[in-house]
Amino acid sequence: MIRRIWLWFWNPAVKYSVGSILIAGFVGGIIFWGGFNTAMEATNSLEFCISCHEMEQTVYQEYKQSIHYKNPAGVRAICSDCHVPHDWGSKVVRKIQASGELWAKFMGKIDTPEKFEAHRWELANKVWNSMMKTDSRECRNCHSYDAMDFENQGRRAREKMKAGLDEGKTCIECHKGIAHKKPKDPLGGDD
Repeated sequence: MIRRIWLWFWNPAVKYSVGSILIAGFVGGIIFWGGFNTAMEATNSLEFCISCHEMEQTVYQEYKQSIHYKNPAGVRAICSDCHVPHDWGSKVVRKIQASGELWAKFMGKIDTPEKFEAHRWELANKVWNSMMKTDSRECRNCHSYDAMDFENQGRRAREKMKAGLDEGKTCIECHKGIAHKKPKDPLGGDD
């Protein structure tokens, strides 16, 4: 039995047609694609995001105090809503980038809440810079200037939002620290 499998592995065309090999490849591709997409979606869950104690003890606790966690409308944005693009190509790129963050955890750079806090400024700036480059794409998945009812906003919010719209600002320029504690600039600047 093992000898037959071994011989087939090294000489499959002798016993099987090109068509059957293509069908097997096609079915195998579908199974791989399904598994890949299932894994991509599993890593977008809140449970996955807070599965390491650094996230659970720091940013998750801050997020639970934010408007994105609990609000009058009952709409909840989870980690992936803000940190992972919705379109497939950008999502794959972001997942590859996130593997570098996992590497930093495994190598001990941010493997404790204390080390995470020591690098919070650097980590926050990576997220903010990314959001600036994409015109706050993840914010705009849920928020839109077109859908805002400026008349039902408070006076100060209405003034700021209209000015932001007129000046072409992106969300993150004004809303740093909206879901997490805004880290202090180690050099003493505003951001």
